[in-house]
Amino acid sequence: MGIVMKNYDLTEGSIMDKLLKFAFPIMVGNLLQQLYNIVDTLIVGRYLGEKALAAVGSSYALMVFITSIMIGLCMGSSAFFSMQFGAKDQNRLEKGIFIAFVAIGIVAFILNGIVYGAMGGILVFLRVPKEVAPLMREYLVWIFAGIMAVFLYNFTANLLRAVGNSVIPLVFLGISAVVNIVLDLYFIRGLGWGVGGAAAATVISQYLAGIGIVLYYFLKYPQLKVTKQNRHFDTGILRELAGLSTLTCLQQSIMNFGILMVQGLVNSFGPVVMAAFAAAVKIDSFAYAPVQDFGNAFSTYVAQNYGAGKTERIRRGMRDAALGAFVFCTVISVLVVVFASQLMGLFLNEESVEAISVGAGYLRIEGAFYFGIGLLFLLYGYYRAVHKPGISVVLTVISLGTRVVLAYALSSVAWIGVTGIWVSVPIGWILADLTGMWYYWRCRRRPAE
Repeated sequence: MGIVMKNYDLTEGSIMDKLLKFAFPIMVGNLLQQLYNIVDTLIVGRYLGEKALAAVGSSYALMVFITSIMIGLCMGSSAFFSMQFGAKDQNRLEKGIFIAFVAIGIVAFILNGIVYGAMGGILVFLRVPKEVAPLMREYLVWIFAGIMAVFLYNFTANLLRAVGNSVIPLVFLGISAVVNIVLDLYFIRGLGWGVGGAAAATVISQYLAGIGIVLYYFLKYPQLKVTKQNRHFDTGILRELAGLSTLTCLQQSIMNFGILMVQGLVNSFGPVVMAAFAAAVKIDSFAYAPVQDFGNAFSTYVAQNYGAGKTERIRRGMRDAALGAFVFCTVISVLVVVFASQLMGLFLNEESVEAISVGAGYLRIEGAFYFGIGLLFLLYGYYRAVHKPGISVVLTVISLGTRVVLAYALSSVAWIGVTGIWVSVPIGWILADLTGMWYYWRCRRRPAE
């Protein structure tokens, strides 16, 4: 059966109208995901205390790094899927789906074994304080079991989004979020399972979303099923997928490895700063999650138009998307900066005055510069979609490299301390933005090359 889902075609019609309608479910979906991460953190912080919150926060940074490898591979494959959808090439689309699923599945399986074997070394690398280490180990034993679920959900969700369906991934994510919150409360407050209960709730909800969306795909998308003649490895398509996926994976991994190194630096300041950072990062991620997803939706838009050869539409889309991101980020920046202390107070008890103060300082610095990360997400999406994922890697290296180097350098100065970690972030964003826009304008007359 050919590709017939015209309603999901982003190569025709009003740019901003179609982009927003496509992006909105993705935004809501990620907000739901961020919401249950926030609830997870909030329940742990309120009922289990600062040390448990520190353990869960450090584990979250680690899991983001590990899963970013698979997510990066899935996102890179999604760009390939979008291009074939835009070009209406059914055979290449099916072959790409088969090859990508097998290859990324193997990577996920190997990665799962590695992290269990290296758990002790991971705790040492992250400089986890001895009073937090047992709690973090308990959490990781459970949470690592969800890696294969993350693969199943993200591969299928990116496939559906690549052909324009951003609603179904949202539905399964929403169900997963509700289940996670209910199980969090039951396992932690009802059964008294502690941090292990929080992890178990997350893993169960992840498998619910992963298996559920795969079953939906098989039942409802006959036009995307891989027919028997396309279930084989095509070396040309494998190389093309590797070119897109490997670099996108590298970008995601570099970005999150940099964050992991920063987490290790934060851990060296002790449980109070760890707890503050854990809560502040969740607020931070929730605040700019919509513009991150807008960048991912924009990548699908660009990829479909790239496949259709519509260069001018890509240019107009970049202009409109940048304006929309600027307006959104300005509003969110004001809200986060003004209400930083109140937001931190949601996660920590009134007795945690120092942790609330440290976290509010982080939010005021990061929150003032959200457009920097908003524009960077658009640039990542653009370069991934026009077959230049290497540029996204370069921008990531600039952003995270600057952040890591400055964080370690500035925080070592006695009168700057932990504030040096916070100010390094927007500096990295801005340098990467300037580089990405310079290259965009340099190549704007030939964006599809």
